[in-house]
Amino acid sequence: SMAHGKVTITVDEYSSNPTQAFTHYNINQSRFQPPHVHMVDPIPYDTPKPAGHTRFVCVSDTHSRTDGIQMPYGDVLLHMGDFTELGLPSEVKKFNDWLGGLPYEFKVVIAGNHELTFDKDFMAELVKQDYYRFPSVSKLKPEDFDNVQSLLTNCVYLQDSDVTIKGFRIYGTPWSPWFNGWGFNLPRGQSLLDKWNLIPEGIDILMTHGPPLGFRDWVPKELQRVGCVELLNTVQKRVRPKLHAFGHIHEGYGIMTDGYTTFINASTCTISYQPTNPPIVFDLPNPSSS
Repeated sequence: SMAHGKVTITVDEYSSNPTQAFTHYNINQSRFQPPHVHMVDPIPYDTPKPAGHTRFVCVSDTHSRTDGIQMPYGDVLLHMGDFTELGLPSEVKKFNDWLGGLPYEFKVVIAGNHELTFDKDFMAELVKQDYYRFPSVSKLKPEDFDNVQSLLTNCVYLQDSDVTIKGFRIYGTPWSPWFNGWGFNLPRGQSLLDKWNLIPEGIDILMTHGPPLGFRDWVPKELQRVGCVELLNTVQKRVRPKLHAFGHIHEGYGIMTDGYTTFINASTCTISYQPTNPPIVFDLPNPSSS
């Protein structure tokens, strides 16, 4: 890759209105138009893996409904969060058992807004006030959930952190724009940008829970784009991963590319929480060991 100075991302003027941001950048820059940006068909599971490649299997938003999911062949599983309904320890254990039965050499997992117990600040606030919102969660004693991520023994868990697997640098982060005050929710703008600024350059695969603006982030019922503008700018202008995988917006399931980064919304559950969207398989050439 070309040597260039560190790019600094600032809060976008349309940050708080992603639908308006999308329209503006489409009209003024053709930012989301072909030939650069287009849909991609998933590869069939029986496609032979090319020599010198690693096969990633992407799922997200399984919401404790993993029983019937047909899991394809691959090397590395990526799960982009919302693996439970509420982050209850029993749900985390069930998910971890499912992971333990899967044949992948490596499994990488991040939390989503439904993993309430993984968000320590959220839990501290919940105990203070919103006991009626999530009764089963607010009944938990601190010792039940203080160390809840230690229940994930069958995967690498990332939370604003990275891991190198088979030569690929993978970074995972759970935050998404504020929506009804669930876990890992932050206001649009500087609060989220502060989290995205933690993503190092040189990341091959970025795992976030929610989408960037303009890529599989359309919510038809609301006629709204809901992706994060700062995340888009971070991905396209600074980090430039080969793969950006996410979920969160169940209606956005599918694959797009901007010609450099492949964007995969791997939401397994549909808008009605049926786990019927198939896992998405993606092959990446192994990094040359330079």
